[in-house]
Amino acid sequence: MMKKILLTSLLLIRFIFPQSTYNSVRVQLQNLLKAKFFDTTLASVDVYDLTKNQTVFAHNEKYLMRPASNMKILTTSTALYFLGPNYRFYTDLYYTGNIKDSVLNGDLYVVGGGDPDFKDSDLDSLIIKFKQLKIDSITGNLYGDVTWKDSLFWGNGWMWNDDPSTDAPYLSALDIDENSIGVFVKPTEVGQKAKVVLRPNTNYVKLINQTITLPEDSINNYTVDRDWIHRNNTITVKGFVQQKSYFDSSKAWTYLNVFEPAKYFLTLFKERLKKNNIAFNGHIAIDSLPSGAIHLKSYSEPFDSIIVYLNKHSYNLGAEMTLYALSNMFLGRHASAKNGIKMIDSLISIVGMNPKNYRLVDGSGVSHYNLVSAELILSILKYFYYNKPDLYKILYNSFPIAGVDGTLKNRMENTIAQNNVRAKTGTLSAVSSLSGFVTAQNGDELAFSILMQSFSGSAKRARSFQDKICEILAGFK
Repeated sequence: MMKKILLTSLLLIRFIFPQSTYNSVRVQLQNLLKAKFFDTTLASVDVYDLTKNQTVFAHNEKYLMRPASNMKILTTSTALYFLGPNYRFYTDLYYTGNIKDSVLNGDLYVVGGGDPDFKDSDLDSLIIKFKQLKIDSITGNLYGDVTWKDSLFWGNGWMWNDDPSTDAPYLSALDIDENSIGVFVKPTEVGQKAKVVLRPNTNYVKLINQTITLPEDSINNYTVDRDWIHRNNTITVKGFVQQKSYFDSSKAWTYLNVFEPAKYFLTLFKERLKKNNIAFNGHIAIDSLPSGAIHLKSYSEPFDSIIVYLNKHSYNLGAEMTLYALSNMFLGRHASAKNGIKMIDSLISIVGMNPKNYRLVDGSGVSHYNLVSAELILSILKYFYYNKPDLYKILYNSFPIAGVDGTLKNRMENTIAQNNVRAKTGTLSAVSSLSGFVTAQNGDELAFSILMQSFSGSAKRARSFQDKICEILAGFK
């Protein structure tokens, strides 16, 4: 009789908690993590069934790991929580003096508010607004106010030799075109210099063209570089450019970061004034907005539009400006990364974890100094799912979709995970991460965090294991 009761109890427990199904997934994941790759590579995996409200799998989930761009999950979720999706980054125009007979008798000020999505085309919009005031001449100077944030132009622990990559953008309160410039190289006649075009076309950088166009049977062998060693904006294009009957222009663009982006902004502004027939012969400089200055026009971007590009394309400048926005809104001007991280610490406490157990130094994950756990990332994803459903939806929709867009566009194609997994990627030297959501075959919504580090060579192998984990979870029944 006791045996029958015990058997019935076990069957009931098994019915309520479908361990057999979970065990199948666990066995597959455990076997996957026994691969030789993990003899020398550290992996941390945490998976949770949001629908059933229980753990699916956990492996080294408390280990402190470098998150790479999974750090952006902490930054953007904190911004959604404290700033809200309707928070706006402003770029403002002010003037001193007076406007009389279509002449601004005074100085023009551009006050930066850290807008990471401000583009060259947005500058045109700002100029159009300015022209609507019927001003066709400025007698004074053009100044940029960058007191919205501190003077540090890089994050803590950023690598000097990442320069001039756009992955390490110079930071400023006045940002434009991702604080980068495009360089386009196109062959001309054999024996002649290739054609080099800048986007945007500007005199802010000095261009040195040391190229030669070679016949079609030769190979491309040219470099595009900025003199980052001396921290100036001299761009040198050097080498051999193959002449082709068909030229793939999409592969001919190289993007570089620019030094002193606020001055870059002001130079483009000055050049655009001239293009729009607004007379200006003054100089440009960085200076604080004086008291009594009169507001002219504003341009702004809402955070709920910025977060989509930020997470889907792992936009480092966007993440850093978001971190500064957190600092600025709650702790005032001259915002700092350190004060922004205080706000992330607050969210960590809210989700039930201890911020003292982790190390955070930037908003984008570019720094190798950051240390978090898969457990922490999963805790944030779970908190938003259960406690902030409206914000969860925004966060969820901002993540790349496997095989569809963003940094997951070419991953998990032709698998059960394609067009299913929504997850944030992360890559640094010897670091690869993937955290987000996947819908299982049985309809359950799963949250997961996968952190891997300490491997040599390309991250391709690590990503293949992450993709396989996602496929296993997507096939969960």
